[in-house]
Amino acid sequence: MEISVEDLLKLPNPNIIDIRPGQKYNDNHIPGAINIRFATLMSVPERYLNKNETYYIYCQVGMTSLHASQVLRVKGYKVISIKGGYEAYILGK
Repeated sequence: MEISVEDLLKLPNPNIIDIRPGQKYNDNHIPGAINIRFATLMSVPERYLNKNETYYIYCQVGMTSLHASQVLRVKGYKVISIKGGYEAYILGK
């Protein structure tokens, strides 16, 4: 399941997670996003996610976040990938 950047930006207070390496996050990220690296989120999602909330995750171009969202949904989390990742955000600004 994916959401476009345009639709994401219409949501009130979405839970956004940037799964890119910390340096890329520190360089720039979608406003309001928190950084949880892909490997960390995949190994201990229960530390960061609540099964009663919806999360929107992104990587650089959307492929890793799409994979992560599929795996996390199987585990019972409500996770939606941001289509096109951070690059789609930059291009849509």
